[in-house]
Amino acid sequence: MIRLFFRSSRIFGLPKFSVNSMLNFGSATGCDFHYPVASECEAVVVDISRSRTSRPRRAITSRRLQLWFIVCLCCCVISNLSTAEDVAIQEANQKDPKVAGSLVIIGGSERYNNREYWEEIVELAGGPGARIAVFPTASGDPVKKGGWVITALNKAGADAFLVPVAWKKLDRTPVEAVSDPDLVAQVRESTGVFLIGGAQDKIVKALFQANGQHTPMLDAIWEVYRKGGVIAGTSAGAAVMSRVMFRDAGSVLGTMLNGVRWGKEIDRGLGFIDENWFVDQHLFVRGRFARTLVAMQDQGFQYGIGVDENSAIIVTNGKDVRVIGHKGALVLDLSRAEHDKTLGRFNLRNARLTYLDRGDRFDLKTLQVTPAQEKLDDEKLDPKSPDFRPTTRTPLFSNDILGNTTVIDLMGALMESVSPVATGLAFDGHAARKQSVDGFEFKFTRDDESVAWYTETYGGDDYTVVNIRLDIRPIRIDGPLYDRDE
Repeated sequence: MIRLFFRSSRIFGLPKFSVNSMLNFGSATGCDFHYPVASECEAVVVDISRSRTSRPRRAITSRRLQLWFIVCLCCCVISNLSTAEDVAIQEANQKDPKVAGSLVIIGGSERYNNREYWEEIVELAGGPGARIAVFPTASGDPVKKGGWVITALNKAGADAFLVPVAWKKLDRTPVEAVSDPDLVAQVRESTGVFLIGGAQDKIVKALFQANGQHTPMLDAIWEVYRKGGVIAGTSAGAAVMSRVMFRDAGSVLGTMLNGVRWGKEIDRGLGFIDENWFVDQHLFVRGRFARTLVAMQDQGFQYGIGVDENSAIIVTNGKDVRVIGHKGALVLDLSRAEHDKTLGRFNLRNARLTYLDRGDRFDLKTLQVTPAQEKLDDEKLDPKSPDFRPTTRTPLFSNDILGNTTVIDLMGALMESVSPVATGLAFDGHAARKQSVDGFEFKFTRDDESVAWYTETYGGDDYTVVNIRLDIRPIRIDGPLYDRDE
């Protein structure tokens, strides 16, 4: 912003109403003109009247000042136009919550007979009769797998159709399909898009041109979203929701030991969710929370969210998250985390984990957690409360923290434990039978920021756990762990 100061209209040889006009113009353009109170103007006028400059000289000075004012005014307007253009570009590159649609991010292995997912998608797409474009691009059996999704959506009231963009078992190549004007028009006129599971690199490869630019089909998908439609995806279709995704990673432990490389284990995604967030899927069943931390640390992400199998998060307004399905999602916060490069292997201090269960809500901007009403009506677990009564007295330890749902089971138990610390290990147990191996220690700490809610309303132990501290350090497991008979 340019700020112009002037003290009296007499300096410029302009009448008072012209100065007021300039002030109004400055307000409209965003330029900041400062015009003082009358007493200040009078003081300046007195100074000028006492000047020894002759009248002709004063007239020349006045014209020069007028010219100076006009030049500054032009600079101000040009600067503001440039700023306005920059802002417009930035807004175009960011999802505007006022115009963006919704996201349904399913962690994979969704049940086709669970109508909750499909009815939510249809409702977000506009209700009964909504046209939803189903992309089987990631699948090795696109017609069959795409047909399953179409049937589920149509049972929920949609008018879903298959978009023939896939790498196998179709008559034309993806390159041809993503540029077909008729096909692109069908997608653009839809109010929903569904990306099925498989290999996420196939989705990205099909929807981006070789030079990295959007294909017409990807532009059409983005138009659906910007017009208020819903973009849904499961498994691979969930992975592509962030601007960076896992492309073709190995085992979780292998990722921790060896790191990630651009174009190999990780690559660009489609970027529908807020750019500050990384997305992963199959999170608890496959213990992938640990690899998510590796990718986040490598790529500089402060926040990540991983969704479990047969669970989903619904994102509206670009920030409002609601959890549905069987389990839930894990929020990973590295905004205060530290990493020691001198250790030579992956490590973190002060990462923060929050588990969101079915029915919970979360704000991607403020990080505020709102537990499901059933939990709010039931039991709050707050170690700082004088009413806190821990029920677990045995030490909390897991020799396979990457096991199926182990991390969230441990987090829930930690909130009801006498001890504020739980420990988990990750290492190759098979190799350790014969030799020493590298691994990692996971230290979970319940501190003053930790709180949880609990209910059995759903027929089991359901927790919402907020702000558990996690420290990860590399360790060496001495082997062989035990003697065995051949």
